[in-house]
This record gives sequence, C-alpha cells and structure tokens, in this order.
Amino acid sequence: MAWSATQYSLFENERTRAVRDLLAAVPPRPIRQATDLGCGPGNSTEVLLQQSGDAQVTALDSDPDMIEKARERPRLKVPRVRCEIADIAHWSAVVPQDLILANASLQWVPDHGDLYPHLVRQLSDGGSLAVQTPDNLDEPAHRRMREIASQGPWAAKFADFSLPPRHNGAFYYDLLSPLCTRVDVWRTTYHHPLEGGAQAVVEWFKGSGLRPYLARLEEGEREDFLQLYLQAMEQDYPTASDGKVLLPFPRLFVVATR
Repeated sequence: MAWSATQYSLFENERTRAVRDLLAAVPPRPIRQATDLGCGPGNSTEVLLQQSGDAQVTALDSDPDMIEKARERPRLKVPRVRCEIADIAHWSAVVPQDLILANASLQWVPDHGDLYPHLVRQLSDGGSLAVQTPDNLDEPAHRRMREIASQGPWAAKFADFSLPPRHNGAFYYDLLSPLCTRVDVWRTTYHHPLEGGAQAVVEWFKGSGLRPYLARLEEGEREDFLQLYLQAMEQDYPTASDGKVLLPFPRLFVVATR
C-alpha cells in the first residue's frame, strides 16, 4: 500500500513537534551539507532548512507521493533544496554530510546494527546524525492492531507478518559510542489532544502504523478491520472533558556526533 501524503499530513503540527525538539539538541556548528532521510511531505525538511543556515539540503523519500508534496511546499522551492526519490536502506552520501536527519523514518528500515554505523560514516568530522523514531509498539494503539490481525478472519494473511525490530536507548548508545565523540539519547512521551474522538486516533494511524496491516487486506476486509479497530480505540482512548482524545505517543531520540 503506497503512502498517502494527504493522510499523513492530517496531523502535521503534532508530527512536526518532535523534529523541532530533535534538531534543537544538535550541537551548533556550521552546516554546509544536510540530508533529510525519509522527508515525507517535507514538514521535517522545512524545519531542517530553518536551522541549517545556507546549507545545501537534500530531502529523500522512497514514496513518489511524499516527494511530490515536498516539492510543492512553497518554502522548499529554493535552489539550495533538492527533493529526490531514494531508498534509505541503500543510500550513501555523495559528499560528507554535516547533518543527517531521520525523523520517524528509520523504524521502517531493518538491520539498525548495520544501518546506524553506515549513516555515521557519511558524516563529516564533527557532523551529527539526528534520529527520532516512534517507541510505541507497546501502546494500546499498536497492541490492538496485532490483536485484530491475529484474531480476525484474515489471520492467515498475517501468519508471516512482522515489523522491523525496534531497540531501546541503550542499544543505540552502545552501538554508536565507539564511533562518535558524543551520543545523546532520550525518550519523550507526547500527549496529543486530537479533535474528533477515537476516529481521530484511527485517522492518525491510517497515515502510519496501520499501513502495513491494511496492505495485506482486500478492500472489504480493510473496512472491517478499521471498524474493529475503531471500536477498540473507543475503549482504549476515552474522550477527555473538552471532547478531545488524548493520544500518548512515546518517541526515542538519538543525536550522535562524529
């Protein structure tokens, strides 16, 4: 199932908050070359552009719809920004990078034990790799996806289903410390107030976590899956006193400086 930039962007303000916090923790230094790995519709690239001075910025994503939307963003229509289709898993920099940003993208790529050191090797001396990944697989929103997939009439379609493994902060610290002069790791849980009740939670994850599940289903099955998921979200995410739903969302941050 292809990404939908429109669906993903329904909660752009909430999704962009983490990249601002991530880049605020990058050690200050002149930036000449910067890359946004998994730029999506360009919201993260826009923040990167604001904080990178006059750097040449490359925005990469494997999905054509995301790249098209990124190219359409008015603030990215400047000569020093290039938006290109590329696969993160096989990317190497043409020239050393002073900053590599990966905001909510590397969780879709396997083999982090090889990937993160490879990305560090693309940095210039003193350059930083800044990564934010969702750390929410134990949250009700994800547990319910797995339950519905394994217990529904489509269970056989998920017999061999698995997501790339995710790791804790200690894994990344131990992995990157021998390669870097500084490794900063932290975890934050955002609590996003969403308009629209439990349906808003469904819409949020239709733009991200639900995608690999829905991709295995036929159209009618998708509708049934989403209906069961909505019922589960109504149980797990009650309406707050102001009518909104509060969505807790843990995220893991890593800033590794070479």
